[in-house]
Amino acid sequence: MSRTEFIALIAMMFATIAFSIDAMLPALPEIGAQLSPDNVNRAQMILTAFVLGMGAGTFVTGPLSDAFGRKPVILAGAVVYMAAAFVAWTSTSLEVVLAARLVQGLGAAGPRVVAMAVVRDLYSGREMARMVSIAMMIFTLFPAFAPLMGAGIIALSDWRGIFLAFILFSLISTLWMAVRLPETLPRENRRPFRAPLLAAALREMAAHPSVRLSILVQTLCLAMLFTMILMVQQVYDVIFDEAGNFPIYFGAIALVSGSASLLNAAIVVRVGMRRIVTWSLGLQIGLAGAMLLVGEMGLPLRGFFWIFLIWQTCVFFMAGTTIGNLNAIGMEPMGHIAGMAASIMGAVSTVGGALLSAPVGLLFDGTVRPLAGGIFILSIIGFALMLEMGRIEARQPV
Repeated sequence: MSRTEFIALIAMMFATIAFSIDAMLPALPEIGAQLSPDNVNRAQMILTAFVLGMGAGTFVTGPLSDAFGRKPVILAGAVVYMAAAFVAWTSTSLEVVLAARLVQGLGAAGPRVVAMAVVRDLYSGREMARMVSIAMMIFTLFPAFAPLMGAGIIALSDWRGIFLAFILFSLISTLWMAVRLPETLPRENRRPFRAPLLAAALREMAAHPSVRLSILVQTLCLAMLFTMILMVQQVYDVIFDEAGNFPIYFGAIALVSGSASLLNAAIVVRVGMRRIVTWSLGLQIGLAGAMLLVGEMGLPLRGFFWIFLIWQTCVFFMAGTTIGNLNAIGMEPMGHIAGMAASIMGAVSTVGGALLSAPVGLLFDGTVRPLAGGIFILSIIGFALMLEMGRIEARQPV
């Protein structure tokens, strides 16, 4: 496999997550009307269930791939993912669709986590960073087009067709991987899966102040991102009557906010990870608070819509300047258990973010108040925790 082909395969595995979440956004009104007409807000839980499953699966997929090899875990995850998508496609009950999405998320954790381990197996140092950067650059473009793809599938069939697209997408990437990529973890380098080691790593991370705080703040930042994703389609549809243009606006904002990682890379060495996160959360307090005030002012709808678009871009941009830095802060003292620490950090923050965002999303009442208020409160808490992290660093000996 050439490097170009390898990067394309890894990017496609990463893109499974973005496709599975963002392609569903245009389908939420139709799903709500068909499967939960008495409370259409419940359709948002189709996104939450997937994220919860993915977060839970992140706990174990990395250690399992260390024990059984990379390809078997990716293949098993893909089979689970496709089987759950098939169940959701055939279901006529929202509860069954939610259960299927939870299982689908569990399956998607395989490609999400193990693909990065495959890169680590084959490359190291700057070459590994280069390969990951190129793959992630391709990956960041995918959320921009996923809602448009979902809308196109709905236009050709209905919302159920999106689940068939999930199966096809996963089938292509899995067969590609199975045929073209050799196993990257030799049998002699494998380590048995031991639950006590996972528990010990969790205790060690919880006991370390900067690691503990970085996980908590990352959870809050993901909760803000998930809250926006859960409610944004309804905001476009119900408040601004822009449901038809939603995939276009969402894609444009995703492309613009993708530049946050470039800005972060340019300034992080000079400014520092903790300061960037603290400043980003402080700015979001001001922006979300302003959005709350603007929502009560009765502005002309068109002007209000453009203000909301700017704020939505800032929320997505904030994710690009916080989550990666918080990961790096948390991982820095955990080099001796890096793989396990990465799995735990990703799982705890993802599950926690989903659990925090879900009840906020269900509060949607035809205004921006629940969305802006939820993000305002979460950003205040995150900002306070980052200030505490700064105080802890100041007390440490140089």
